[in-house]
Amino acid sequence: MATRASRPAARIILLDGAGRVLLFRFDPPGRPPFWCTAGGAVDHGETFEQAARRELLEETGIIADPGPEIARKQAEFITIEGVPVIADERYFRVRLPAGTDPDAIDTGGHTELERAVMKSWRWFDRAALAAMDEQFFPEDLADFLD
Repeated sequence: MATRASRPAARIILLDGAGRVLLFRFDPPGRPPFWCTAGGAVDHGETFEQAARRELLEETGIIADPGPEIARKQAEFITIEGVPVIADERYFRVRLPAGTDPDAIDTGGHTELERAVMKSWRWFDRAALAAMDEQFFPEDLADFLD
């Protein structure tokens, strides 16, 4: 069995005023598409909270306090770059700041890799999550919506 790298990550459960969650659709080459919350790896010297704030800004253009950690999960997967990891994922629930248009997500801060694989984004309510025919992460996302 291959050695897996440790990957601390901050994930954001971003909710709009209607309680819908924002997910990004990933279309990696050679893999089935999947949906995922905003977020990513914690940079060296960064706290999980700092990473959550940075990732939220980079991936959505939104400046907001991530608030308290609401969940912690461990996940084993192979990154888009092909690296096997054990991820220590910390989840933060962020409500869209008042007056922010949910259709005004700004993906201008995406990295080159994110632009290549994160092809679209969409807001999902509980019914839309339950009706999904593509995989999404975390699989128990509906539990974190309120």
